[in-house]
Formats: sequence, C-alpha cells, structure tokens
Amino acid sequence: MSALSLRTKLTAWYFAVLAGTFSLFSVVAYLAMETSIHATVDGELRGRARLIRGLMERHAREGLERLPHELREHSQLESEGNLFEIADAQGNWIYRSVAAGQKDVPLSSAKDGTVETLHVQGVPWRMFTTVAVVTGHPYRIQVAASIENYVEALHRFGWTMVLLAPFLLALASAGGYWMSRRALMPVDRITSTARSISGNNLSSRLEVPQTGDELQRLSETLNSMLDRLEKAFRDVIQFTADASHELRTPVAIVRTRTELALRKPRAEADYRETLGQILKEVEGMSYLLDELMFLARTDSGVASLTRARTDLVESVNNACAQGRTLAETKRVSFTAQIPSEPVWVEGDPPSLQRAFLILIDNAVKYTTPGGSVTVSLSSKNGSAVGEVRDTGIGITAEDLPNIFKRFYRADKARSRESGGAGLGLSIGRWIVEAHGGEIEVHSTPQRGSVFRVKLPLAG
Repeated sequence: MSALSLRTKLTAWYFAVLAGTFSLFSVVAYLAMETSIHATVDGELRGRARLIRGLMERHAREGLERLPHELREHSQLESEGNLFEIADAQGNWIYRSVAAGQKDVPLSSAKDGTVETLHVQGVPWRMFTTVAVVTGHPYRIQVAASIENYVEALHRFGWTMVLLAPFLLALASAGGYWMSRRALMPVDRITSTARSISGNNLSSRLEVPQTGDELQRLSETLNSMLDRLEKAFRDVIQFTADASHELRTPVAIVRTRTELALRKPRAEADYRETLGQILKEVEGMSYLLDELMFLARTDSGVASLTRARTDLVESVNNACAQGRTLAETKRVSFTAQIPSEPVWVEGDPPSLQRAFLILIDNAVKYTTPGGSVTVSLSSKNGSAVGEVRDTGIGITAEDLPNIFKRFYRADKARSRESGGAGLGLSIGRWIVEAHGGEIEVHSTPQRGSVFRVKLPLAG
C-alpha cells in the first residue's frame, strides 16, 4: 500500500481542522441564537407580569371584581400568541385569558420568578411564573408567549448549517489542496534537482527561492550539504589518485629490478644487492600502506584512542630519543628542553609519542646539515605546550595553508629522497585534535619553522 503524499496529508489535516472549527462555530452560533431568543422573550414576559401586578395593586382597594374587566381592556396582554392567567393561593382561577382557557394551560408549581418552556397542544411556549402579594393575599401569575416561530427559525438555521457544511468543506478542501500543491511545487523542484545529482555532477546546486521561509532554508541547507559531499568526494578521488601515484613508483622499481635480475645469470653479490633494494622499496610500501590504513580508520571513525592520565614528559622524551638518532644521521644538532617534573594530560601515550616523532622527523628532514632542531615542553594557562623548532628551509606562505593536507609536500623535489609520502602531518594533526588539542605552525622561508602543539592538562 503506497503512502499518502504530503499534499494529501496536508489537505486531510486542513479538512479535519476546518470541519472541527465549522462544527464548533455552528454549535456555538445555534446556542447563542437560542439564548438570545429566550432572553428577548423572557424580558417581554417579565414586563407583562409587572404590568399585571401593577393593575392588581391599583384595583385592590376597590376589590378584584373589576380586575378581569380592566385586564380585558389591555388588549396588548391578550393575543393569539400571548396568554396569561391568575390563581389564588388555593389554586382557584381568578382570571384566565381567552387563549389560556382555550389551550387549558395548567397551573404551574414552579417557584417565584421561574421561566420554563412547555408544549401545549404541540406548540412550544415560554412561560414566566411569579407570585404577587396583594392586600396580604398571594396570587400566582403565569404569563406565556408562543415561541413557535422562533423555534422554526432556529431549526431552519440549524438545517442550513448542516446542509451547507458539506459544500463549504468540499470547497475549502479543494482550495486547500490547490494551495498545498502550489506551496509544495518548490519542494517538487528541489526533489527533481536532487534526484538528478550524482557523482558525475556533484557541482550542480539547487535553486534557492528568495522567500525567507523554510523552503529557502531547506535549499540552502541542502546546497551546503552538497558542498561538503563534493569536497569529501573530491578528497576521496584525490586520496585514491595520490595513493596510487605513491605506490606506482616503488612497484615499478621492484618490477624493473626483478626483471633485470632474471634476464641473465648474475653473481650472488648482484642478487643480494637487488634483493636489498627490493626489500627497501617493500618496506617503504609497507610503511605507506600502514599510514593509509590508519587514515582510513580515522575517516571511518573506527580508529580510537585509549585515554588515560598520562605523563606527557615521558612520551616526548621517547620521541626525542628516536629523533636524536635521526638528527645524528643527518648531522643536525638536536636539543631537548624537557622539564623534570611530570606534565599530566588525558591521552594515549603511543599516539602522543607518534605525533611528536612526526614533527621531529619532519623538522630533521627539511633541515640542512649543520642546522639545529630544538624540542621544548612546558605548561601554560591550563595547557601543555610542546614546540618543535628548526632552522631548515622553511615553508612559503603559499604552502603554509596546505601542509596538513594528505600527500601534500612543500618541497616536492626532496620527497622521494627523504622518503616521505606527505601523510605524516595529517596523521599528527588528527592525533592532536583527537586529544582535544590544536596544532599550529609559524615559518619563514630559509630561516626555519616552529610547530606548536597545545593539549589540555589533566584535571
């Protein structure tokens, strides 16, 4: 069973809300009209009752025998649609209008000042009952008026609402469907455009309606998402191309040397030399593959660090011990300014050691013989600050924003010679940021570089 479209759901909700609102309005209007009718008729009945009470009080001194005559003279009190009657305390009729006698309206036992609706011979009447005390004797006065015309008008109004409701609801629902369809047309265009975007045309973007509403924000959000996807897609393509390029050269060297060794018999020393060169290339490829696997795990979120209270001094000292060996091989002066007291951080010791070794190795590689590399560690403003300073070739302003990108080399002519693949700084930055820290670099061409790592101290 297919799901309902959004415009159908909106129309259904619009119909339900409108039906509920119209029903509530009709009920309230019906009750308000009924209340207004009763209030108007009841007011007239009370006025008539006051008039009758006044006549009784004026003629009480002369006796109530003339009262029927006086009441008959007030023709406005007697009509086909009005009736009234007066009874004494024993229930004997003192006076009954012609209409009351014809219709035989019974004496009501309601309390003084009560208004009630009764049906006499199938006709609805509104009757007001009050007690008047004249010359010390109580008399019950009943005044009534026919509300048949009012009731018929009220019923016509009710039936009008009932019969008109389906037509109005149908008309409103059609209008609601048209409005929802018109309002959702931009969504259809967004859907169509988004469906046409694939890996071959990630540069396409959605048209952004300048309406300042949710559709504009949705389009802008989707375009922002497409920007990120395009960047990620290009990074993957570039990463794959760079990795293939880095692996192509050592594989070509291994293949070439193997083919040359197999063309004709050679001395054992030649074979050993060839195998040594092949082993060197294979080791380089193995190192590159390890770094690629590490970066792949970081991208997928699989790579994780074991966080524990760690003395950063120990990790930096271990990295310096390895870096000192590298510097001696390169004939570069190496200095370590590490405090004797612990510097506690929350981190993974092997990863922190690897991050600092990457920076030291990078500094040694790009420092000419006779230069110097200095490693320092200190605590400042709640952070552990590690610096790797060198007097190497430096980094140009053009290269500086890109040095942490994968496979990027500021000195491309020295990359194969130094054995770097351009992945170290990317790995180092990930390790530092995974520890909640940051890494920054300052460099002057031909004067050297300073890499500074800041890590939050343990609480």
